[in-house]
Amino acid sequence: MSTLIVGLALACSGSAGALAGSDTGPPVRIAVIEAMSGPFANTGEAIMRNLRFAVDRINARGGVRLADGRHPLELVSFDSKNQADEALLLLRSAADQSIRIVMQGNSSAVAAALIEGVNRHNRRNPDQRIVYLNYSAVDPALTNEKCSPWHFRFDASSDMRMAALTEAMRRDGSVRKVYLINQDYSFGHEVSRSARAMLADKRPDVAVAGDEFHPIGKVKDFSPYAAKVLASGADTVISGNWGNDLTLLVKAAREAGFTGSFYTFYGNALGAPAALGDAGVGKVRAVAEWHYNAGEPEMDRAYDAYRRMFPRPADDYLNARMLHMTDMLAAALEQAGKVDAAAIARRLSGMRWTAEGADLWMRPDDHQAIKPLYVFTMQKKGTGTARRDVEGSGYGFETTLKVPAAELALASRCQMAEIPE
Repeated sequence: MSTLIVGLALACSGSAGALAGSDTGPPVRIAVIEAMSGPFANTGEAIMRNLRFAVDRINARGGVRLADGRHPLELVSFDSKNQADEALLLLRSAADQSIRIVMQGNSSAVAAALIEGVNRHNRRNPDQRIVYLNYSAVDPALTNEKCSPWHFRFDASSDMRMAALTEAMRRDGSVRKVYLINQDYSFGHEVSRSARAMLADKRPDVAVAGDEFHPIGKVKDFSPYAAKVLASGADTVISGNWGNDLTLLVKAAREAGFTGSFYTFYGNALGAPAALGDAGVGKVRAVAEWHYNAGEPEMDRAYDAYRRMFPRPADDYLNARMLHMTDMLAAALEQAGKVDAAAIARRLSGMRWTAEGADLWMRPDDHQAIKPLYVFTMQKKGTGTARRDVEGSGYGFETTLKVPAAELALASRCQMAEIPE
């Protein structure tokens, strides 16, 4: 497949001309199937703020230019309650409303069900195909055994994230005994598996003191788990937990007196820094494609614009990948000239994106985004390079290391089907 290279010039092209015209066509609707109620409602709300900001930026420059003129983007929210069965019903509802683009991310179990649902729908309805953009479901199987020509993952897989975290652990002599604690579903088990395998390779001297799984979204009191961590003598906790499952875990650990380190996938927001307080300074690490103090000038400007749109401290949660994904979708739509899933998929497959500090390649072999990752450490605001704090907590993060994309381009087991005409 050919590689489409798109950068900032295309992302911002035609904005003045678009605003000068008054005629626009009907909106290009995007279904967002996410948990908007229940224990993970806070994550769904954060996602919608990110996507609203991303879409509003595109609409402010006139929307997307298709063959028949300009069209705004429109988000249509569907509440899955983080349940796979509910998500499949909502996928059918979106299809019935002639929505051809679906986004989801906050559950790998839901994502796996949606991949199968989209594949089935597209086989049965070749004239009404759907393309599925995944912004945060990171189970490696989604771009390996379950890979699909209709599914694109813009986040790093859990294996890629763990590769970056364990590279930081390789350099951290304080890590001697680790405790693994994760949510009891496919993603959590993958985090545990990859942590064990990569530590054995990079730090064979590190002992695993515990490997715990807990029900996802159901534990209200993590103090029994924190007690086990303390009793094990572990100096480091490794967790892929997200949402309230992470916030409650770190809060319980702090209250129990745990003074070791946390190596996390998502410990940089949604209440976790405030829950840890001073106990997390220099001890909590997270991993992502960007963070607020990464020193990327274009993303700094985007962050400032986001905060003007959402000034409340509780709403302070911007993900670079949400912006990159939405801008790449807009570029693919304009290249295709129409809202057609196959045409969009062909443009996204192999696309390279370089706007706003990105260095992203949508690998055509498996539709996995290949990109660098930052590992960053919690500090008090104003310490070192941590000039921005998180959610008004007084705590921010500073870069520990940046892992190049080439070191994270892990081998794929995907047998990718061709994107049909």
